[in-house]
Amino acid sequence: MSQSLVDDPAEAALALARPIGAGPQPYPGRRVDVRRLLRFVLRRPGLLLSVVVLVLVVLASFWPDLFTSQDPLKGVPSQNFRGPSGSHWFGTDELGRDVFSRVVHGAQLSLKATLIAVLMAFVAGGLLGVVAGFAGRWVDDVLMRFVDVLLSIPALFLSLALVTALGYGTVKVAVAVGIASVAAFARVARAEVLRVRQAVFVEASHASGARWYSVLVRHVLPNAAGPVIVLATLDFGSSILAVSALSFLGYGAPPPAPEWGTLISDGRNYLANAWWLTALPGLAIAATVLATNRIARGLDGEWNRQP
Repeated sequence: MSQSLVDDPAEAALALARPIGAGPQPYPGRRVDVRRLLRFVLRRPGLLLSVVVLVLVVLASFWPDLFTSQDPLKGVPSQNFRGPSGSHWFGTDELGRDVFSRVVHGAQLSLKATLIAVLMAFVAGGLLGVVAGFAGRWVDDVLMRFVDVLLSIPALFLSLALVTALGYGTVKVAVAVGIASVAAFARVARAEVLRVRQAVFVEASHASGARWYSVLVRHVLPNAAGPVIVLATLDFGSSILAVSALSFLGYGAPPPAPEWGTLISDGRNYLANAWWLTALPGLAIAATVLATNRIARGLDGEWNRQP
């Protein structure tokens, strides 16, 4: 459940962010043409659907009252185990609580943890990679050996170990998942910094007497950021799966908090007579992960390949 839909998100990010046929030299970023972007999205129904799904999930996580007015914690025992219908889109659970409202309010908890995890991995991993790639020599060796140690441990096992040490709760789950993702960001950031350092315009900037921090901020970081941002988009889906997996195992927010992984865990006891308790929250997770991966592939792969 915690594995990404791609075998290696870091390698996928590097591949998606580089246009086919591009030489080894980086190039200045193009300004986005709004009409060109809209035309690009509208010509790809799958990408458009992914954008709509992700927007709906984000809106649900910040403004759940836009989608439902029902209390996710209040149940009506006489209406327990009602199947999906017009009054209860996702049915009701064993206590008569509306499952749709629980999924909508659960997005707030799950997305909050996911954003914290991705932001932590992006900042910490990106900083490690930039320092290692730009400083080089023994600094690069020390930092990359630390990254190798992190990569040698399966991400789910590392998250489990960290959350066991930190304790239960949504924020602690997010911290554990974020630390487990640091190595991938560090590897991609380092690779891109090393690539940009060899560019002609970087060497020219050094030759003209520019300070190292000026070269780093004005030239290296802007041209190396693309693949790291792509990885953040891909890792968003992976982090949703990881956060849901830990919640499924009971490490997330305590009941009756409606985290997505907790909803699936609670519903598995009633699969024989109430399949919707597990299937529909699982469908929400799958749709969100697929949408983020499709957006990452579209905007940084297909976008750069179009004329």
